[in-house]
Amino acid sequence: MPEYKSPQSEPGMDKNILLIFLLMAIAIFGAQLYMRKYEPQAPQQQKSTAQPTQQPIQPGAPSTQPAAAEIAQPAKAIKGKSVTAQAPTNVQATSESETVIENDLYRITFTNRGAQVKSWILKKFKNDNGEPLDLVNSNAAAKYGYPLSLWTYDENVRNTLNSALYVPSTTATLQAPAQIQFDFSNDWLTVRKTFHFDHSYVIGVETSVFSNGNPVHAFPAWPSGFGDEMSLSGYASAELEYQVNDNTERVSVKKISGGNTLQGRYNWIGASSQYFGAAFIPDSADNVVAVTLNNSIDIVTDSSKPNETKPVDVPGIAVGRPGNTTERLFAGPKALAVLESVSVPTISGAAKDLRSMINFGWFGPIARPLFLWLRWTNQYIHNWGWSIVLQTIIITIALVPLRYYQLKSALKMQRVQPQMKAIQEKYKKYSMRDPRKQEMNKEIGELYKREGVNPVGGCLPMLMQLPFLYAYYRMLSTAIDLRQAHWLWIHDLSSADPWYLLPIVMAVSMFVLQKMTPQGGIDPSQQKMMNIMMPVMMGVFFFKLPAGLNLYYALSNVIMIGQTWIMNRTELGREMREMAAKRARKKGSS
Repeated sequence: MPEYKSPQSEPGMDKNILLIFLLMAIAIFGAQLYMRKYEPQAPQQQKSTAQPTQQPIQPGAPSTQPAAAEIAQPAKAIKGKSVTAQAPTNVQATSESETVIENDLYRITFTNRGAQVKSWILKKFKNDNGEPLDLVNSNAAAKYGYPLSLWTYDENVRNTLNSALYVPSTTATLQAPAQIQFDFSNDWLTVRKTFHFDHSYVIGVETSVFSNGNPVHAFPAWPSGFGDEMSLSGYASAELEYQVNDNTERVSVKKISGGNTLQGRYNWIGASSQYFGAAFIPDSADNVVAVTLNNSIDIVTDSSKPNETKPVDVPGIAVGRPGNTTERLFAGPKALAVLESVSVPTISGAAKDLRSMINFGWFGPIARPLFLWLRWTNQYIHNWGWSIVLQTIIITIALVPLRYYQLKSALKMQRVQPQMKAIQEKYKKYSMRDPRKQEMNKEIGELYKREGVNPVGGCLPMLMQLPFLYAYYRMLSTAIDLRQAHWLWIHDLSSADPWYLLPIVMAVSMFVLQKMTPQGGIDPSQQKMMNIMMPVMMGVFFFKLPAGLNLYYALSNVIMIGQTWIMNRTELGREMREMAAKRARKKGSS
């Protein structure tokens, strides 16, 4: 079966992409300003000194957690120190059994050992090896707990709850809508777990745990990651997510504190991987208790070296209330249409669904509309690659006025070159530290103002590309619709081009485009250096980035080559070429 590898979730990749686009912006501005040798140095990007927090903070919500005495109290009761009128009746199964619940979206297999989920197959999705996707991370779950197990502060109680043989209401295969109930009790513990199923990815969860009549802090959990995590990059994409009022917070796997208790108002709270998630939705957002989980397992990173392993973090979450818990659990794909169909408790005008589980990043106001537009286009084209092609054509054509503005800015720069050179010659005897050198910048600024010249106007179209590039990157790394989407020779538009053709086309087309584009005010030798340096740099940056992003950028360059060829033959373009040729001849004769 084909194997799909998504590089954009490599550890720190998202920050690297932001850095790349920041460097691109600096290079675009800095190259023009440096090579003209008249502008002050661009201000240095300020580096954030904020230190990562060790645990999530709930904005606008109480940050308190159960006091140590309160947490310890159930453990004391469980050990028999609490006085009760009667001991519960023993209810236990004699052997292990399984119950299967199905609908069109999933096939869930429960085991009565711990009354927990052994397998959670999503019927519409495949894993990276082309096999049916199981949301249960079997390796981690066997060690740290299966979905819908119960998490308690007392490890001995936890082991009892999750290893006991419960009595199921049925062992048949059920078709949703359906309900299944598990019961267990011994001489000090009484447990009931009830689950409700419909035709969606959401299930109803009811749990009741008492020790000698006292409520126990035992919360339904999704403790051990997801089954689509099959590589270092897959585990690195995991995070904790929660919504408080209208704020959605995310905590990366490296910052999740295992065993940390959160208590307050939550619309929903859950754990997720790059494309899938499990979110607990309380019936009431008030006084929700959640425990963040984070454990470690060793995985094989190279199939040819099965004895070499690396440790990875596996996050999880347990959510509920002491004693009785009633909530819903969404477990499935982070697809926008699916998440928007899941209602959540509303607080202070917050989103009424799970849509914020999709993180479009800083350029969300661009990335989300781009995706909605792309999804609408795909309804008619039925291929995500060709939908990207059509969208790229429309966006690039829409930017034609900016390209024309760039040409006009370059022409104005060419026209003021003699005057600017005279000013520079006047002040060249002074060093850069000499205060009189500032007078040169002042005179050049007045020249620009008088002639209507914008010194950075020529780089505006390139800068306009950057938000679209980053928005495309975020869209490809978060929209599950583009996961494993085929186009021509590419098996997955959200992963790197397997033949690296698109990055090569992108770099070559960028070289051609820069060579064709008049660069007003830039020395020809310096322009020649930039024509080579920028495409090589971009080719290296984009070599391992998603094929869909390279498709957008390469095709955009190709279209702009055609646009530039046409504009170079207008009256404005001819004047630019004549001035550039005249300047080159003058330099050659000197």
